[in-house]
This record gives sequence, structure tokens and C-alpha cells, in this order.
Amino acid sequence: MGSYPTYGNGTGTRKVSSVTANDGIDPLVSQGSLSISRDGRFLFAVNAGSNSISSFIITDSGGLVLADVKPSEGAQPNSVSEFGNLLYVSNVGNAGNNFASNITGFHIENNGRLTYIPGSSHSLSTINAQPAQVLFTPDGSKIVVSEFTTDRLSVFRVNKNGTVTGPIINDSNGTRPLGSYFLSSGILLVTEVASSALSSYSMSDNGILDVISGSVPNGQKTACWVTTTRNERFAYTSNTLSGTISTFRIEDNGKLTVLGHITSTPVGTPTGIPIDSGVSKDGRNLYTLNGNQGTVSVFKIKDDGSLVSLQVATSTHYPYFGSQGLAVL
Repeated sequence: MGSYPTYGNGTGTRKVSSVTANDGIDPLVSQGSLSISRDGRFLFAVNAGSNSISSFIITDSGGLVLADVKPSEGAQPNSVSEFGNLLYVSNVGNAGNNFASNITGFHIENNGRLTYIPGSSHSLSTINAQPAQVLFTPDGSKIVVSEFTTDRLSVFRVNKNGTVTGPIINDSNGTRPLGSYFLSSGILLVTEVASSALSSYSMSDNGILDVISGSVPNGQKTACWVTTTRNERFAYTSNTLSGTISTFRIEDNGKLTVLGHITSTPVGTPTGIPIDSGVSKDGRNLYTLNGNQGTVSVFKIKDDGSLVSLQVATSTHYPYFGSQGLAVL
């Protein structure tokens, strides 16, 4: 449909840190590098190579109009999350500042412009903990940051002026937590790369997480991203090194059961390595970005949560390596 400059620099094939292999498949090691506001008016993108955030207005036709570009108030931003008129970004840091990481807040104006909130920058559980995702709770009262290098889930309280206090430090049930997703009930899902597993948690008012299903393995390699069906009965993890997507059943109480998996690209075609994923508004389709190809795989979601491959979409606009981020209008 179109290609829109962010007026910032991406990473290309370079990783934002040395924690994982520099193979060009997953440059940011994060979920949420591209994010749509809950009202569908704005799209936000991180520019890790230029330490900035771009804000776009989404037109009725699905086109984009650049609204603003602002410094991320840190080095190498890799994830953004929005609630109401608040936007928070996670910054990985870099070697020059000993990988000092943080989260930082901005007010979103009605025209999509961003205004830095003084005093909103906050360190994670340690000064050099590498964030994998920043994520608001469904009611906007807290923010959860999955910390890839410390195996922690840090919870921050959101204050009335948009700043945060914390963190309340929770240990991840498994190692290398990366992607996270909140159900409307407040149950939190988190992927664990090392064991290729998915965990579910409940959160108390004081920010303490309690495990519901701990580290449910999917039998694949490196479960990194997670999203759910619109009815929240099923969850999908992108298993990067296996080239597959796993389906989990979600019970009302948050208990997880793995159901099976499907290859991201059809058997007999070039293997796609799935990273970011999303579900259509009508709940009928799942989309996943193949980081080694710059292609998007399209699946039909059946009533039992299983997936049927429909298409592998390609475009000369997308780089073969270095692509990152997917959001579904």
C-alpha cells in the first residue's frame, strides 16, 4: 500500500546489544517496537539507530501522516506502549553509557505530537537490565517491563502526573523473558526464550505477580513473541529458531495448555523465521513477520484456535534482513 519514512534511523542488521547473535533476524530483541494506540488514531515506531520515537496519524484509508519525531531520552529505544494520552518507551542503552537502560514517558497531544514528561525516566531493576518490552496494564494503572538479561518482570505504578514509581521486582518463572501480553481480565502472559515456554500470571494491587501456569513448554525453540485471539481463548507464540508458531489454550482462570504448532511458511518453501505477530480486528486472521525474509505470513484462525496457512506476502519495500515490528490496523 505504501512506505512511509520515520525520519529516524533503524538498526539495519545490527543488534542493539551483544546478548544475542548478530544474525540480522531480530535486531531489537523486543516486542512492541511498532504499536497502535488503543483508539486506532496513532501509530508509534522506535528508531533505535537515532535514539528517537516517531508518531504517525492513521488516516481513514490506513495511510500514515507523520505527526512528530522526538528523542527517546535514552539510547537504542526498542519498545513502546500507550494508554490514553500516555506513551512509554523502553531504552536499552549502549556500550558508551555501560548499557544504562530506562523507561521514559511522554504525553500524546490530540494532533499526535509527543511531549516529554519531566521526571518520568526511570531505571529498571538494575541500571543495565536489558528491556524486552514495556507494557501498560489494561486499566493503565501500572507498567510491566520484561527484562531479558535479569530474568525479572519489573512493575511500575503510574502516577497522576504521568511519572512512575518503582520498580516492584518480580522474578520471571523462566529464563530470558521477552514478549508479554495482557488479557482484558488482567492476566499476564510472558514468553520465555531459553525454554521456549509460555507462563501466565495474576497481578495483585501492590504489583506482585503470582504464577498461574509456569513455563509451559511448546516443544519448539525460542518462543519470543505472544499474541492472542480476540476472544482470548487462544494464544500464539512465535518460535523463531524453529520457524514455527505454537497455539496455546487459555482457560478462564489463565491456565495454559499447548495444543500444537504450524510452520510459519508452507513446507517445501523457503523457511520463514517468525518474529512479531498480530491478529486482525475481526479476529479471523493471524499475521507474522518473517525476520529472515522481510515477508508476512497470513493465517486463517479456526474456531478451535488452529491455524491454516493462506499467504506469504512479499514486497520489494521490505528489507531481506533487519525488518522489525508489526501492527495490525
